[in-house]
This record gives sequence, structure tokens and C-alpha cells, in this order.
Amino acid sequence: MSDSIYNKHIFICTNQRAAGAVRKSCGEAHGLDVVNAFKKKLKEKNIAVPIRAQKAGCLDICDFGQTIVIYPEGTFYVGVELNDIDEIIEEHILNNRIVERLRFQKIN
Repeated sequence: MSDSIYNKHIFICTNQRAAGAVRKSCGEAHGLDVVNAFKKKLKEKNIAVPIRAQKAGCLDICDFGQTIVIYPEGTFYVGVELNDIDEIIEEHILNNRIVERLRFQKIN
């Protein structure tokens, strides 16, 4: 049994690198817009179990676009756009199915 107070915890990268940085960052892409959209859509759905979406610092896979991670599974999604949020909520949050097209694939 988990000690978490949330059934799902969504961390959304909002890291903002300095102008001219070599690596891009999610904050530049729209991290806070994604945070706000997740919060709004979760509230609209009035989900009965405790879920939290919040901003996070760098998740260290910036090269793949806007990044989020959902716990307790530890599933990383990359290249997340505002129009992907409904699918992530419906599939991953409500039905415990990974959205494969957005899932980060670690390359060994």
C-alpha cells in the first residue's frame, strides 16, 4: 500500500532556462499553460479520487518537448500539447491505460 495521499500525481515541467541556453526547456514551450489546463480539466471532471496536477522543475529529458510524469506509475510523457490533455486524463488517469504515442521510450 502506498503512503501517497493522491491516487495519481501529475508533475508538469515548467523549467525556464536562461535566454540563449543550449538546451530548450518546457517553460518556453508552454509549461504553465499545460499545468493550468490539467487543473481546469480535472476539476471539470469532478473525479471522486484524490488527484493532483502541479508544476515541477526540470525532469531532464528536455530534448523531447513538453514533459510530464504521472505517479505512482512513474510514466513519463513527452511532446505533450494542450490537445493531448483530455486523452491523458481519460486514458491514463481514469482508465489506467498508458498513452503509448506520448510515452517516453528510453533508448539504451
